[in-house]
Amino acid sequence: MARCLVTGGAGFIGSHLTEQLLELGHEVVVLDNMSTGRQSNLDRVSEHPRLSIRNGSITDPVLLAESMAGAEIIYHLAAAVGVKLVADDPVRTIETNIFPTEVLLRAAAAAKQRVFIASTSEVYGKNPKERWVEEDDLHFGPTSRPRWAYGCSKAIDEFLALAYHRKFGLPVVIGRFFNVVGPRQVGHYGMVIPRFVDQALKGGPVVVYDDGEQVRCFAHVKEVVNSIIRLVETPAAQGFVYNIGSDAPVSIRDLASQIIERVDPRIEIQYLAYRDAYGDDFEDVRRRVPDVSRLAARIGYKPSMTLGEILDDIIRWKREQRDPD
Repeated sequence: MARCLVTGGAGFIGSHLTEQLLELGHEVVVLDNMSTGRQSNLDRVSEHPRLSIRNGSITDPVLLAESMAGAEIIYHLAAAVGVKLVADDPVRTIETNIFPTEVLLRAAAAAKQRVFIASTSEVYGKNPKERWVEEDDLHFGPTSRPRWAYGCSKAIDEFLALAYHRKFGLPVVIGRFFNVVGPRQVGHYGMVIPRFVDQALKGGPVVVYDDGEQVRCFAHVKEVVNSIIRLVETPAAQGFVYNIGSDAPVSIRDLASQIIERVDPRIEIQYLAYRDAYGDDFEDVRRRVPDVSRLAARIGYKPSMTLGEILDDIIRWKREQRDPD
């Protein structure tokens, strides 16, 4: 069993990863400043004897170094997250996503620690292909559009991680997440499924941005966490980038309809222009579908839960939050 550090471990994905690592018998240190993460996400394991929680920011190099000390594996999930947060505060996005990652990689290389870097499908930018492959070119929009700050900052993280692998032999794996969803995810930062479910449970309307023909794929957080752990435990995975997510596409309009059908078929869909949701300088990506064959080939596994199963799980959890009895 290993001593693990999970940065962003009180976040949506980080808390599920922390729980799974503890279940597997590992010792876990969580570092999180609770800006987008929540202490309550760790309620199920907060008293666990092999869990230590440090409240602070990865932008503090002293605290980061102290948290890394003695760790064998580092899962680096801390980052500015969510379309709305990125659009509202690109400075925070850039500062949070780049500098701390370089500090972490440098220290990990010196200590010969294994590292998982959480990246994002946003690095593909406006790539026009039907399915995105890890070796595809990146197609970002202009610097005048704040939305691209997130993808650019995570792409730099990837460049840094791969450079440390080549130059110093750092055992690093990079995972690009595609619309990870599940219990504990909130809609405050632009996450579409929790926002739709919340709106539906309140009686609607469900608000769809633009025309609803945007295409996405949604993977359950439990299967994503399983993929992360398997990759880190596979030596042959080191030094590569992996798409992590579902490869089953659905339009946002159809997503809204499926949620409405499960909650109350009488609820209406309302459409809202992007400029009214995020401002005049916002750009979106019409289609985001991953090719996950590299992931499947490397670990013999890929997320496979159906959208219906995922929605049922999220709606059940949301209802429990609204009425615990």
